[in-house]
Amino acid sequence: MRVVIFGATGMVGQGVLRECLLAEDVREVLTVGRRPTGQRHPKLRELTVADVGELEAVRAELTGVDACFYCLGVSSLGLDEAAYTRISYDYPLAAARLLAEVSPSVTFIYVSGVGTDSTGRGRVMWARVKGRTENAVLDLLPNGYAARPGFIQPTHGVVSKTRAYRIGYAITRPLFPVLRRLLPNQVTTTDGLGRAMLRVARQGSPRRVLGNRDLS
Repeated sequence: MRVVIFGATGMVGQGVLRECLLAEDVREVLTVGRRPTGQRHPKLRELTVADVGELEAVRAELTGVDACFYCLGVSSLGLDEAAYTRISYDYPLAAARLLAEVSPSVTFIYVSGVGTDSTGRGRVMWARVKGRTENAVLDLLPNGYAARPGFIQPTHGVVSKTRAYRIGYAITRPLFPVLRRLLPNQVTTTDGLGRAMLRVARQGSPRRVLGNRDLS
């Protein structure tokens, strides 16, 4: 497979990138973002863009892609709805629309999160924005999926870019084995999430909205 990852420097993206580089059936991994990952690997090619919402310059590079894992996202803390919509709706839809043109059979997995509002009209801002994004991706791409992981424990040296999250993960790390036993359908790991997304790229899924149980 030729795989493209948006947001490969974020916590989820780091985990997905690691699993793609390890997978024997992935022959090339393209990352798209404003910053390089800092990694080196024979399979890895990095596409640096000034604006993730403007992808025309990399149109040719995205032609013939088999799977796209859209992991780019930010916390809604401190952002108004317009700013959050630009990052969490406009950016992923720019990628989905371009891939629909140049790689129409692509498996596109948009990572949102547990609690996302499918109606797109709820009271919680981040949930309704991501709900609108999920709906647009599913309408646009026949092999489009929405991934809704719950609590994600970073593994294999993966770290969050958000300081508050890093502190939270450090506090909960000793408790994770207990949480995994008590709440097996609500917690996962970055490596488990990466493998699950690859599994969907290979085999598809009867459900297009993937809950944490599908992603563990």
